[in-house]
Amino acid sequence: MFLISRIKQAISISKDYKIKEILVDKKKVYLVFNEVLCSTSMINDFILDNLLSLSRKELKHIPSALPDANIIPIEEKDIFPFVNQGFAVVIAGGLYAIEVRAILDRGVTSVQSELSITGPKDSFSENFNTNLGLIRRRIKTTKLESLDMEVGRYTRTRVAVLGVKGIVKDGLVEKVVSQLKRISIDGIIDSSYLKSYLEGDHSLFPTVMMTERPDRASMALLEGKVVVITDLSPYALILPSFFLDYFHTVDDYYQKNLNTSFIRVVRVIAFFVAIFLPAIYIAVTTRNYDLVPYRLLLILKAGRTFVPFAAYIEALFMIVAFEILKESDIRMSATTGSAVSILGGLILGDAAVSAGIVSPIMIIIIAISSIAALIFPSNELVNAIRFYKISILLLSAFFGIYGVVIGAIFLFYKLLSMKCFQFSYLSPLIPFDRYEWKDSFLRKEDKVKHRNSYLTDNVVRGRNL
Repeated sequence: MFLISRIKQAISISKDYKIKEILVDKKKVYLVFNEVLCSTSMINDFILDNLLSLSRKELKHIPSALPDANIIPIEEKDIFPFVNQGFAVVIAGGLYAIEVRAILDRGVTSVQSELSITGPKDSFSENFNTNLGLIRRRIKTTKLESLDMEVGRYTRTRVAVLGVKGIVKDGLVEKVVSQLKRISIDGIIDSSYLKSYLEGDHSLFPTVMMTERPDRASMALLEGKVVVITDLSPYALILPSFFLDYFHTVDDYYQKNLNTSFIRVVRVIAFFVAIFLPAIYIAVTTRNYDLVPYRLLLILKAGRTFVPFAAYIEALFMIVAFEILKESDIRMSATTGSAVSILGGLILGDAAVSAGIVSPIMIIIIAISSIAALIFPSNELVNAIRFYKISILLLSAFFGIYGVVIGAIFLFYKLLSMKCFQFSYLSPLIPFDRYEWKDSFLRKEDKVKHRNSYLTDNVVRGRNL
């Protein structure tokens, strides 16, 4: 049989592809599958046992003769795309793909990186159907539309673009789909591969949010945003994402408004402390002495009396040391990670002060600045904070407080000029949305719930379109 010889030639030396020949009513029937992607028990129980009980006449009607729920008639060119997805292909006059996937994912587990005090604890996994099911379980309507495609020449990774019809702005889903279709690379291993192609510009600030929380993805869909889920990735992409989105957590919507407003103010303060505190300290202790009270200045200068390095070099040294410590703590196992933190934070820090290499006040300043950045779960936002912290610190070393002002102007100019799918990054503040600003830095309740008019034409929640 020429088809079988072509299949054998295609699989070459790979031993995990199997071709099984069986006789059904004295007629040869072939079964092609991949043993590592398929469940052998399902093949034995639902395919082989039932095939052997068929007559030659029934072989012409396999979809109705076999009990499996997912039997798809296919063409020759589709054999290996289906086999590589966990299907077994039956060759009996026609070609039929039967789903017998093995369970290779870790199932639904608890959230690891976006922890919350209240609210659901389930998270996305590496299984595409599971991830889509976790969202559909929350949004029970046919208006939640899923547009599927395959991305990657060799991996042919399944990607779905989700949007709620009647809420999402017209054309936004199509823009995302067209941008994904333009991706031409060998393979997509994780959703982060797609993220770099979907982000509007090359700014350090993230414009596409990654989340492992199905509840956060569902909230975004009901707000009018688009969610992209990728097979084999436990993270979904939410876009467009605005600057203020990174100051909000899912916990904000499970708590009282007063508590939420307070913690959001704390996050805003932490953002500015993380970027500007080291630079302001450098400016007032090296150039602009008149900006602090005389007694406080004496305390600050006394702490640096025996330090042999310039203040900005000392600050850079401490920032790099903290980043090394943080990275080693992340990469180490849970058992050794705590030992690294104790060694770096206590022993080495105390030894550095005792040796006169760094001043105690500098350690306090850098520690406060670095810890303030860790309040944000987005690693990309933390990286952006680190870049601007070092840049503005160097400006303050050469220009004093004027360098801090120059850095602040550049930072705000960058935020003002950023776009994500033609949306302003500072929405709903710029352009101003009179409803949505109540859920920006603070959280206030209205009798009538509104969505961001910048994202959707269906502004009033609960209104059908």
